[in-house]
Amino acid sequence: MPGWLDRVLELFNDEDDPSESFYDPVHLGAAVLLTIVAVGLLFWLLWTLFVYGGGLFIKIGPALRVLLTHKTLKDYGWQGSFDQGVFEGWFGNLCAFALCIVVIAALHRLYIERSRQTQV
Repeated sequence: MPGWLDRVLELFNDEDDPSESFYDPVHLGAAVLLTIVAVGLLFWLLWTLFVYGGGLFIKIGPALRVLLTHKTLKDYGWQGSFDQGVFEGWFGNLCAFALCIVVIAALHRLYIERSRQTQV
């Protein structure tokens, strides 16, 4: 057979080259699933931090005024645990803020460790 025909037939050979990585649909499915979960968690975290109950940043000013001046919670609509006025959703916002800090710290630590490994 001519050499060019051998090269064409080699394309349809069913033997795997051991030096090449192989396709595994389970790994691909797991990667897609984990990506969807990670994006969902990131969306929940950021939505709770910035949107839920008006977001955390809208509550910082009134909270500082209550702590540092003569203003009270009642001045900002606080009627009790069921009607919290401006502070509606503050617990969820603070939990999301704490989780953001933990995630950022973990990613920073991972980055620092990886950069030290590549420098050596």
